[in-house]
Amino acid sequence: MSQDNNPDNHQDNTVDANIEITPEMQAFYQRADAIIGVANSQLGPDAHSGQVGASLLYAAARYSASVASIGFVKGDDFAKEKDDIVEFYVKQYRQMLSDNLTDYAQNFDKYVQLNQDDKADK
Repeated sequence: MSQDNNPDNHQDNTVDANIEITPEMQAFYQRADAIIGVANSQLGPDAHSGQVGASLLYAAARYSASVASIGFVKGDDFAKEKDDIVEFYVKQYRQMLSDNLTDYAQNFDKYVQLNQDDKADK
């Protein structure tokens, strides 16, 4: 699980062929691809996928806390919303993780082959 093995980095989006990929969705996937690229660039002798993944999760949590704080004037008010904020982000992450696990399971053989091809090229 050291890399996102889809050649374009984002999921195939083949769950529903009737869904149009809007410019906003394309921009979303491009941002995600860029972040995945940074994560993959951290892999090496000093950092395996589990370590990079842990750093990525920490970074996502840290960034999300910063984003969630926007609009609050006082830390006390922000603290009062902590449980709702956590619930929101956990729900979003759970759905995204579930969708991506489904994608990987459905495309497992293809992704495993791409990973083997990438290793052979190096």
